[in-house]
Amino acid sequence: MALGTFTVVPVRVERVDRAVAGWAMFWAAPLGALLGAVVGAVAAAGAAAGLSDALAALLGVGLGALLTRGLHLDGLADLADGLGSGRPASGALEVMRRSDIGPFGVVTLVVVLGAQVLALGQMVEASPAAAVAGAASAWAAGRLAVTLACTPRVPSARTDGLGAMVAGTVRAPAATAACAVTAAVCAAGWAHTPWTAAACAAGAVAALAVAGVLLRRAVRRLGGVTGDVLGALAESGGASALVVAAAVASWS
Repeated sequence: MALGTFTVVPVRVERVDRAVAGWAMFWAAPLGALLGAVVGAVAAAGAAAGLSDALAALLGVGLGALLTRGLHLDGLADLADGLGSGRPASGALEVMRRSDIGPFGVVTLVVVLGAQVLALGQMVEASPAAAVAGAASAWAAGRLAVTLACTPRVPSARTDGLGAMVAGTVRAPAATAACAVTAAVCAAGWAHTPWTAAACAAGAVAALAVAGVLLRRAVRRLGGVTGDVLGALAESGGASALVVAAAVASWS
């Protein structure tokens, strides 16, 4: 279920229930770290092949979207349109159900993807290892925000859909383990330099802070989480982590 939800990998799920959903949401952070490492490695390889840092980063981020079928980006755009509609909860949820993307969604996608590309490009400029470490920790932190949004205190906005399936399914031990995995991914930046590890950790903290604000807004506005909200948390958190990590890395 985790592979089918967070990656493009085709899987056959034999059992889908809330117990499975809880463990699937735990695996969001480890899978995010793996995807981020691939994104960073592609960006680093592109720069090594002679591409500009920004173009190499664009290819890496584009691959990341491909490997997730763009579902998280779609959720980000839908949530932006829903919150920007100014409608009450039921109307905002209806806007989010539509297949089209409105102006709020378009602008949000441009800003978030632009931030991811430019920040990753700056990490590539620092060094290939920094790019891999930064992307891995950013993608892990963004997905950790999804895990934490599925803890018992956060309700579902709907009675159906992914949000209803996963809301409240992640218990404290699994949430703690996911945090530990993300911390370990950040610490792996120490293999490059201690400052890289610090930059990754600062990025992860920023990711959770930004995602927490967005989650609070979504719960107040919509009444809880949906699949779109979870996707928005992953993408906004990942972008925030990359931006902060790139800024901190530049101070060394």
